[in-house]
Amino acid sequence: MKRTGWIVALGLITSVNLWASDAGKPQEQGVSVQQGQENVLFRWGFGALIGKKAEFVAVTRDTSLASGEEIKLVVELRKDCYVYVVHQSSSGEIALLFPYSLKQFASDYKPEKNYYIPKGRDWFRLDTLKGRETFYLLDSSERLLDLEARLANYQSATPAKKGQLADEVVGEIRNVRKRYRTLAAFAERPVAIGGNIRGMEKLDETKRPDVSAIATEVSAQNFYAKTITIDHR
Repeated sequence: MKRTGWIVALGLITSVNLWASDAGKPQEQGVSVQQGQENVLFRWGFGALIGKKAEFVAVTRDTSLASGEEIKLVVELRKDCYVYVVHQSSSGEIALLFPYSLKQFASDYKPEKNYYIPKGRDWFRLDTLKGRETFYLLDSSERLLDLEARLANYQSATPAKKGQLADEVVGEIRNVRKRYRTLAAFAERPVAIGGNIRGMEKLDETKRPDVSAIATEVSAQNFYAKTITIDHR
């Protein structure tokens, strides 16, 4: 993966609109709100191996990464809530990184378990395609069904229609943020302790650090979001 903008795996260090948004009172019916209750609680980590010495660093904001560098993410639920990790490549393509598929919510999806992206010990390596990669992290106390519908439409579409449908996915992410536009308190604190995506290659090597060691715990009311952009150079 090149250092473009971090499509979905290791490139997310440089220019990122890292924003954490949050709970508030949604503007649409169908979204329940319990004022004052932190009903979103999870851990997540984003790690990268950078430079010739493959230094292990945490990616927590917009950044720059180079081709050949590697990245990996992890998600762990601490309460019953719904986490989505969506990637948009420098060419505009969309990939749902987590859950691994929308059907996972009805099967292997439970608290107190580390879900690695990509699965297992594999890591993503930035390829030679450069540009800006954007990662969207969303967590909600309820399923984001409109977003899921747009992701499903994108995944099943023909190549000719994917460009428009990608815009609809990103547009729905923005809509969700607007529905929760009233900022509410949230907390982030460090906690000690795939199939291939275009633009990056998956490595099958075992000697890699455990990204869960740099995970951050996030608590919020109803909703939390962060966007990280990687300048893949």
